[in-house]
Amino acid sequence: MTTIPQELQDAAQRAARDEAIREFAEAHLRGENQDLLQEMLVTVCRLAHDNTDRGSVKLLNKALAELRYAFKVFAPYEGVRKISVFGSARTPEDGEDYRTAVEFCRQIKEAGWMVITGAGDGIMKAGHDGAGASMSFGVAIHLPFEQRTNTVIADDEKLVNFRYFFTRKLMFMKEASAVALFPGGFGTQDEGFEALTLIQTGKAPLIPIVLVERPGGTYWLQWRAYVKSELLLAGMIDRDDLNLLFITDNVDAAVQEVVRFYRVYHSMRFVGNDLVLRIQRHLSRETLTRLNDEFGSILTSGRIEQVPALPQEGGEYPDLPRLKLRFDRRSAGKLRRLVDLVNREGAQAPAVEGDTTAPSVVDLNP
Repeated sequence: MTTIPQELQDAAQRAARDEAIREFAEAHLRGENQDLLQEMLVTVCRLAHDNTDRGSVKLLNKALAELRYAFKVFAPYEGVRKISVFGSARTPEDGEDYRTAVEFCRQIKEAGWMVITGAGDGIMKAGHDGAGASMSFGVAIHLPFEQRTNTVIADDEKLVNFRYFFTRKLMFMKEASAVALFPGGFGTQDEGFEALTLIQTGKAPLIPIVLVERPGGTYWLQWRAYVKSELLLAGMIDRDDLNLLFITDNVDAAVQEVVRFYRVYHSMRFVGNDLVLRIQRHLSRETLTRLNDEFGSILTSGRIEQVPALPQEGGEYPDLPRLKLRFDRRSAGKLRRLVDLVNREGAQAPAVEGDTTAPSVVDLNP
């Protein structure tokens, strides 16, 4: 009797599995994402093959369900820029930090932005009070104490409840075109450092991060003093990393810092080894020369070029010009200074006609 080698049996089983998944996908998953959904089904089959424990499978199942629903809630507002706002749930409503957050979010709403908060009280409620329910999202977390849904967003269809912090955090960053931090506790510090880490390491696109407090407040000044004395002086961060944040006790300045970041700059993505910056105005030859002179150190090779849309971008924002560069993927603080220069120098040029609506997020690592 001939014995079939185990590797041939395994190959036959995989082929049968792949064919069954393909047939299922053709019947139930047709669309532009069919290939990715098929890959997800393969991963599910591998979980079964690995005999993954039930607790781990429950975690994956719940996380997937949470994210699927969150994607659905945010999808109708994909073309609207949003800012994630963090701060203490314990901030009293009669306090200056609360009033400052209300005014900031009122002004950011007037600029056409929507506000995302954790849906609790304190600064989170202030954000919703300022923006109003129609321009607000709530991403709530189930906690045994302290956290409850505030009255502004409690019955709104744009409220999403999460069991896990990691799925909630993903939505805060995925949907945000900016981050605003007001004084808060461990959670605020966590969200702030996570945003800085993701941008510093290139796992999230450049976005403005503003640290705001009441006039005359010292919360963020003391925080910056710690960062400089303990992190910067010890060489744990670079001086240019401080370009990724903006500290102020002036609401008008905070709002302007957010809005002007997108005055000329539009969005970014990697195409192969090239970083592509979409911009809303053509830059002059003089500006392009200045960019190369001042920021050549962040390139691994070549020069910064102004080019039309690349075919590999899949037709996104075809009318916008691009800056293409071989970015070293580590100099995020200097890249932020480059974008600031683009916004200053390009502000006087005529805007490009066409759709300049920004995506909620750009995947830098497709």
